[in-house]
Amino acid sequence: MERGDRGGAVSTPLVAHVIYALSTGGLENGLVNIINRCPPQRYRHAVICLTGADEFAARITAPGVEVFELRKREGHDFAAYRRLRRLLRELHPAIVHSRNMAALEAQLCTVGLKGLKRVHGEHGREVGDLDGSNPRYLMLRRFMRLFIHRYITVSQDLERWLVDTVGARPQSVTQVYNGVDHERFNPANVKPLALLPPPWRGQDDTVVIGTVGRLTPVKDQQLLLEGLALLRKEHPALGVRARLVVVGDGPLRETLANRASELGLDEAVWFTGDRSDVPDLLRIMDVFVLPSLGEGISNTVLEAMASGLPVLASAVGGNVELVTPGDTGDLFPVGDTAAFVQSLVPLLQDAGERRRQGDNARQRVVQRHNWDNTVAQYLAAYDELLAN
Repeated sequence: MERGDRGGAVSTPLVAHVIYALSTGGLENGLVNIINRCPPQRYRHAVICLTGADEFAARITAPGVEVFELRKREGHDFAAYRRLRRLLRELHPAIVHSRNMAALEAQLCTVGLKGLKRVHGEHGREVGDLDGSNPRYLMLRRFMRLFIHRYITVSQDLERWLVDTVGARPQSVTQVYNGVDHERFNPANVKPLALLPPPWRGQDDTVVIGTVGRLTPVKDQQLLLEGLALLRKEHPALGVRARLVVVGDGPLRETLANRASELGLDEAVWFTGDRSDVPDLLRIMDVFVLPSLGEGISNTVLEAMASGLPVLASAVGGNVELVTPGDTGDLFPVGDTAAFVQSLVPLLQDAGERRRQGDNARQRVVQRHNWDNTVAQYLAAYDELLAN
């Protein structure tokens, strides 16, 4: 897949973004926002997907951006890496910016290519490396320190880990929070209740719990199902009013749907699949939950906060930097269903408290998480790197 052309002023530096795949996800959403908001006279962009891209690539609206698919196979596909090296020689980028572990070793293809700088971004965790201590991955990351000129992380947690565990030089690490579109994600004066499944409509006392994300092990959406079942058992008056909306798709969808049936929750859980109307779906929710096993800085948490929702999140990674217990939501230990329900009950009981914490959450992200500021910090990091 290719989009656009290779035109543009020769004097405008090109950033080649190397990622595993271009499809629905937080990392990919952040990349698209940065590209679309970057002044074209400052930097040109190309996206190199080690595997492939899907319709998500159409979200890139900036002119002249090419998307390349290398169709890399699982494991060490040396043919794909040779294609990458040839492509980089053709493109002549000023900066090669890789993201996360899946793209890190691709930076080896840049060794020996003159006139470019290497940037690597760390954006979050995977199930096989939840605390960043996987020995094989850690060995590669420590080796790659020799070649990476600048690291960019999305959270203070990842910044500390890069310095303390990976051994990156502190001066080579820049921490930049993700932004959020405050105009697209905002509270509704009137909830779009027509989006709800027909059996849920017209029930004035219904309280909607929701989450957004890929249905993968690291997101741990099963905790929400177990929590709803526990809520119905221990707080039946609240449980009968509660509904759960799970927005997103992924390899665990069938497993999660089967578990919902086993727990007797079919009529109380809505698996929406991938949706393009996420802002409206957030507006029908009363409480947002992110139970991830590991997290960088969650775009969906920022979007929920911008939508005026209190957020309950697992106390991992960047979640701790976003959610203030009692002020914008609450934090609970990873995988602790009982603690999640304990945090949920007061919010289900008190609509006024939900509004107060949701208002605080929106105010927080409007003040601190602006895409213009995020892009400016990325560009400043690029500028400094090229100046040196």
